[in-house]
Amino acid sequence: MRVVVLGGLGAWPSAEQACAGFLVEHQGFRLLIDPGYATVQPLLTRLPASAVDAVYVSHGHPDHCADLQPLLRARVLPDRPAPALPVYAPSGSLDPLLAIDESGLIDTAYRLHGFTPGDNFGVGPFTVRTWSLPHWVPNAGGRFTAGGTVLAYTGDTGPSPMLVELARDADLLIADATYVDEIPERHVGFLSSAAEVGRYATAARSRAVLLTHLWPGTDPDEAVAAARRAYSGSVDVARSGLLVDLPA
Repeated sequence: MRVVVLGGLGAWPSAEQACAGFLVEHQGFRLLIDPGYATVQPLLTRLPASAVDAVYVSHGHPDHCADLQPLLRARVLPDRPAPALPVYAPSGSLDPLLAIDESGLIDTAYRLHGFTPGDNFGVGPFTVRTWSLPHWVPNAGGRFTAGGTVLAYTGDTGPSPMLVELARDADLLIADATYVDEIPERHVGFLSSAAEVGRYATAARSRAVLLTHLWPGTDPDEAVAAARRAYSGSVDVARSGLLVDLPA
């Protein structure tokens, strides 16, 4: 299994970095996770829009899904449209995004599979387990298993005992680390810090950690150092272009 990082920022993209988004490749199947702001351009430098096999969206905030819309346009508007793209997202979460285009333009570009966080299902070669994790809107943390390899992804989340279950023995945990250590009062309970990620990754015995959704301007080295205070495994920060190959 290979994870290609398309971006790793929260809230809005910078001039150099897209918001959080990941392309996960396994046995020729390409799963796009959270196509947030500015992720479609680095995606298209790697493969054509038609080569994406499925999309998983953790929640409906635009820094996690906005670039699904240009991706769908890039699939349906050429002279030879691509097949309808399976899109998995919490039920109703993508309704505002999918309604912004002219009526009917992208209707044949996708096949929407709405689910309730906590549901389990299959996507290509992946078995997907989901958890409802605390955020301002319904957020589905996902555990993606294929060929004995486990990728865990939190989406955006505040503290939850379910995070340990999600990340248990994962080969890679991609975790919300919006802040380094202290979380502003307005975000307490709804977003996480790198320090918190280190603590629950240790409890879950995750084999490696990738910190994502950093607030723009955050020093990546400080985030890594905060996670390492409680976690002794491999820690890195999601940066556009980073490739992570996971063991079979």
